[in-house]
Amino acid sequence: MSVTVRELDCTPEQVFVALADPWVYPTWVVGASRLRAAEPSYPRPGSKLHHSIGVWPFVLDDETVVETWDPPRRMVLEAKTRPVGKERVIIDVKPRGAGCVVRMEEYPVSGPARLIPKPLADLMLHIRNVETLRRLEHVARGRAAEQARGE
Repeated sequence: MSVTVRELDCTPEQVFVALADPWVYPTWVVGASRLRAAEPSYPRPGSKLHHSIGVWPFVLDDETVVETWDPPRRMVLEAKTRPVGKERVIIDVKPRGAGCVVRMEEYPVSGPARLIPKPLADLMLHIRNVETLRRLEHVARGRAAEQARGE
């Protein structure tokens, strides 16, 4: 299980505004190249995002399902990423001063990814998720700036 923690210069509520917008998903999730569709009920539990992963022309269509939506504290996703299988992604957010701390936990639940030696899988996911959380902070701060300007 890979665990990545980052202090963000935005509030938990601002993080969840970004998480609630399906159309910015490929902006902050490293590896997601585009969003093809989002169910109207997103981000309610059971709703799906239909996205693609990879770089053109090597792009695969997959989906992510919301398991838990508890703003501004927690979101749990099950991400299907062919050909490696499914991963569970847990995002916990806690206030800290004027900002927050985000803890992102990710681990494979099915497929060939479960066969990768744990230390190697954890390292690869951690490297990816350091950038993922950096991007999430940028999206959350950008959304907050838009709201402040009344956009």
